[in-house]
Amino acid sequence: MSRGANSASGYDRHITIFSPDGHLYQVEYAFKAISNAGITSVALKGKDCAVVCTQKKVPDKLLDPDTVTHVFQLTPTIGCVMTGLIADARAQVARARMEAAEWRYKFGYDIPVHMLAKRVANLAQVYTQQAAMRPYGVAMMLIAYDDEAGPQVFKCDPAGYYAGYKGTSAGAKGQEAINHLEKKLKKDPSLNTEDTVELAITTLSTVLSVDFKPADLEIGIVTKDDPLFRTLSVLEIEQHITRIVERD
Repeated sequence: MSRGANSASGYDRHITIFSPDGHLYQVEYAFKAISNAGITSVALKGKDCAVVCTQKKVPDKLLDPDTVTHVFQLTPTIGCVMTGLIADARAQVARARMEAAEWRYKFGYDIPVHMLAKRVANLAQVYTQQAAMRPYGVAMMLIAYDDEAGPQVFKCDPAGYYAGYKGTSAGAKGQEAINHLEKKLKKDPSLNTEDTVELAITTLSTVLSVDFKPADLEIGIVTKDDPLFRTLSVLEIEQHITRIVERD
């Protein structure tokens, strides 16, 4: 197996060592793991809602599809979509839930989504410094509806970077999806809940060149009227897909 000039000198073997050109190869490989997982996810916010949408791939005919998911509820009002290695995703979700529960216990109110994103990112950053741990090969996109700030979307990556977004994507075709969202959101449209969900679906559909069946998608949503995080049923997704088809 041929190895690149830099990695040949062993800089990709050890997580805490910079290569001479300033790279941390293990952290970069963690980003590659996200792309190689083969699914693409989208998160975006409308006027008074936030949505996460991802592909649902059941790898084996004998699996119970209800047990395969990339969309998780962290607190009653915060949900996330995980893109990348699913085992790592579960571990990071468990830690995020613990951090949220601890915050609630300590301060007596639910953790705001920006603080949870910050905490998850801070923990991810520690894993880029310590040789005892490896970075998680997942990107976490969180959504929530904030009483003061309105709909919120955050993304945390394996390097420990996090930021708020109008719309973003992660996974195999993440960059193409981001380019598509940039075009659609350039004029800063005031999207209602239906339009937001449908933009998420059409973004995935366009960049992957796939006509989705309702069972092929997972969608999580929070709205102003119903700030509790929930996932859409197959029937609800079907209604949105039907609307897209009729509109086109």
